[in-house]
Amino acid sequence: MYGNTFSAWRADAAQDWHAYTHHPFVEGLRDGTLPREAYLRYLVQDYVFLIHFSRAWALAVVKADTVEEMRFATNTLDALLNGEIALHVATCAREGIDEATLFAAPEAVQNIAYTRYVLDAGHSGDFLDLLAALAPCVLGYGEIGLRLAAARGDTPYGDWIDTYAGAEYQQACRDVGALIDGAVTRRLGPSPQDSPRWAALSQRFATATRLEIGFWGMGLPE
Repeated sequence: MYGNTFSAWRADAAQDWHAYTHHPFVEGLRDGTLPREAYLRYLVQDYVFLIHFSRAWALAVVKADTVEEMRFATNTLDALLNGEIALHVATCAREGIDEATLFAAPEAVQNIAYTRYVLDAGHSGDFLDLLAALAPCVLGYGEIGLRLAAARGDTPYGDWIDTYAGAEYQQACRDVGALIDGAVTRRLGPSPQDSPRWAALSQRFATATRLEIGFWGMGLPE
């Protein structure tokens, strides 16, 4: 769907991937049963998450090996800060939550665990480590968006679904998948799964996927 490397990592983490992309929170978005309070709690935490996610893409500029990789990371950073975050700001504003409140929101422990893992992957590893940790969020939301758009019921969360199923986000996913394929081939050769690094990179992807599961769970009522 979004490139050969993603397909292979996804297959390696199949059980966790299904738990992430079919989480009860996701199904609540699809059929409208997710409580509004849970959705707003998620949006607040996702705003905080995207701030750290933006920092991770800024780190990708430092870790890149080529100008093309640097440009891609810079463009993605701009899209996050000036595009995707706007959805969260606008949605929360309609509920009386302004951006200053979002930025000052206490960070949930699941959020801390996930975002710091991604940043640590970049700081302690290289460009590939960082991409493997970033990929489940970027590409998982694309996959979820497409599935929910095709099977959604009467739900008040149509704007969220349409954002991630939309042509712009789907193209972004294809572009990220191509970036990952190119970066992997450039560093590991034409048969990356034969590389001694493959297992560790696949594990990075799997760990980030499990942290996504925890992130969804954070938004559900206790």
